[in-house]
Amino acid sequence: MVRDSVPAMQRRAAALDAEAAFPAEDVAALRRAGVLAAPVPERFGGTGAGTEPGGAALAFELLRLLGEGSLAVGRLFEAHVNALRLALRYGTEAQARRAAADALAGLLFGLWVTDPPGERLRRKDGRLRGRKGPCSGAGHCTRALVTVKETDGTRMALVALGGNEPITGDAGALQGMRAASNGTVDLTGLAAPDESLLGAPGDYLREPEFSCGAWRTTAVTLGGLDALVGATREHLVRRGHADAPMQQARFGQMLIARETARLWTEQAAHSAERPEGSAAGRIATVNMARLAVEAACLDAIRLAQRSLGLAAFVRPNPVERLARDLGTYLRQPAPDAVLLEVGAHGLTQVTGDPADA
Repeated sequence: MVRDSVPAMQRRAAALDAEAAFPAEDVAALRRAGVLAAPVPERFGGTGAGTEPGGAALAFELLRLLGEGSLAVGRLFEAHVNALRLALRYGTEAQARRAAADALAGLLFGLWVTDPPGERLRRKDGRLRGRKGPCSGAGHCTRALVTVKETDGTRMALVALGGNEPITGDAGALQGMRAASNGTVDLTGLAAPDESLLGAPGDYLREPEFSCGAWRTTAVTLGGLDALVGATREHLVRRGHADAPMQQARFGQMLIARETARLWTEQAAHSAERPEGSAAGRIATVNMARLAVEAACLDAIRLAQRSLGLAAFVRPNPVERLARDLGTYLRQPAPDAVLLEVGAHGLTQVTGDPADA
C-alpha cells in the first residue's frame, strides 16, 4: 500500500511545501492502512516494524518509501517509531501496553526532546512547565515523548496532548522540510504525573540505543535521495537530454551515490538490530553509514543542480524542493563529533575495521 501511495504523496508535496502545511491526507492514509500501528510489537498485535529485530526489514522499507514520497512524512513516521520504541524499551509493562494501544488506535506520536535556547522543560506538582522546539508535527501529534529536567537528572515522559497547546514560531521559516510542521510548543500545564515518566535518569541518551537508532533517520534520507534521482531522470528525459554524454556521466555518478547510500544504510540497519557484536562496533557502523549517506546525498544534490542548471532552482520543479528538503534533513546533530568518534574507535581496533569490535 505504501509503495502505491508514493506518487500521490509526491504530487501533494509541492502544495504542502508552498503552504508549510501539515500532510494530513498522507498521515490519514497511513493510519487507515495500519502503518502507524506497524511498530507495535507482535505480542501486542503489531508487526514490530522498527521496535523488534524481526521487524527491521519492514521498517527499512517503510522508512525508505515514505522518504521517497515525502521527506516530511518520513520524518514524522521516523519520530513516531522512535518514540514508541523508547516507550516500549524503557517503560513498565503497563506503560508499554498503553503506548501500544494508542498506536493501534492510530494515534501519532511525536518525539520532542529539543529545548529552546536557555530553557529546560520541567515538572512541578505533576504538570509540565516550559516549551519544546522545534517539534515536528506540532499541533498534530496526539502523544509526545519529551525529555524533562528533574532533580535527579533528565527523564523521559510520555504525555497525552490536548491539541490546543500554544505554538510559536513560523513552521515555514525553515528552508526545507516545511511540511513537517515544525514549531515551538508551550507545554505548560500539561499533565505529567509520576506514572508518565519512563525509565531512569539518562536513559534517553543511553548507548547503544541512542546512536544506533540513527539508522532509521538514514533510511528516510535514502528515500529522499531516491526521489531526487527519479526527479532528475524525469527532467532530463522530458527535456530530451538523456542522450547527452555529460548528462549521462553525471547521472551515472548519481546512481553510484545512491547505491553507496543504500549499501551503507542496509549495513547500518543490520548492525544496529542484530543481537551479536559489541556496542561500540555497532555504533561505529551506524555512525559511518550516517556520514557516508550524507556525503552521497550532497554529491547527488550538486550533480542534479549541475545537470538541470537554473531549472533546479525554480519552483515548482520538484528538484528544487527535494534539494531543500534533503539538505535540511541532512543537518542532523553533531556530525563532527560523530566523525571523531568513528576515527577514534577505528584507531583502537587491531584490524582497523570498527565493525569488528
